[in-house]
Amino acid sequence: MNNLELKKTANAVRKGIVTAVYSAKAGHPGGSLSAADIYTYLYFEEMNIDPANPDKEDRDRFVLSKGHTAPGLYSAMANRGYFPVADLVTLRKLGSNLQGHPSMQYIPGIDMSSGSLGQGVSVACGMALAGQMDGAPYRVYTLVGDGEIQEGQIWEAAMFAGHRKLDNLVVIVDNNGLQIDGPVDEVCSPYPIDKKFEAFNFHVINIDAHDYDEIRAAFKEARATKDKPTCIIARSLKGKGISFMEGQCAWHGTAPNDEQYKTAIADLDKIDTELAEVK
Repeated sequence: MNNLELKKTANAVRKGIVTAVYSAKAGHPGGSLSAADIYTYLYFEEMNIDPANPDKEDRDRFVLSKGHTAPGLYSAMANRGYFPVADLVTLRKLGSNLQGHPSMQYIPGIDMSSGSLGQGVSVACGMALAGQMDGAPYRVYTLVGDGEIQEGQIWEAAMFAGHRKLDNLVVIVDNNGLQIDGPVDEVCSPYPIDKKFEAFNFHVINIDAHDYDEIRAAFKEARATKDKPTCIIARSLKGKGISFMEGQCAWHGTAPNDEQYKTAIADLDKIDTELAEVK
């Protein structure tokens, strides 16, 4: 996909996010929207995956450590063909496969059930080490939140990854600067994030999470990095794409009402129109 196609796809992913959360009357739109471009690049460009054969042995693995942003993952997977986009409206409903947090029990293509914050990097390390020991070609990606990295288990896993030189592992930090209780630097500052990961022997890349040139270059650089795991720190905007959600901590875990949903879709429709005019 070229950058324009990726932007159009990401906008469809964002529509799926707000529709799912609105339909559920619950969920986490802010961090799902901030990571939508990363989800889109992973599922439509970066990862070796096949929705028709979600369990193929050589597939790349993805662990959503910040599992509350499942609406973003589900929307990317639905648009990629793992299940119908129409199913997004069943988020969190009784009998739905789309649980509030990712569950490998219900959805083929989910590599790890998640939701308890801080655990994803540890799981991804296990997958990456297994691949390394088996000489397998797959790569492992995990997405964490910048508030989530306040968890100590993240740094235990980072120490392990650096020590074992897991160069098939990529940790992506969605650095939107906000968590449920406020700005991350006021709640319990994790900064400087890059220096911390470098201290654990990671190769670190800082990018704009909404710039596909930077995203593409970062994942290419990660693939070329040997004997070190990579951490991509993706500076993002919480609630990206929705005028009244952008940069607002209150939308960490709040569902839009009827009027807000109409405004949100109108915002995304406007982006669609703007992208359609790009030559």
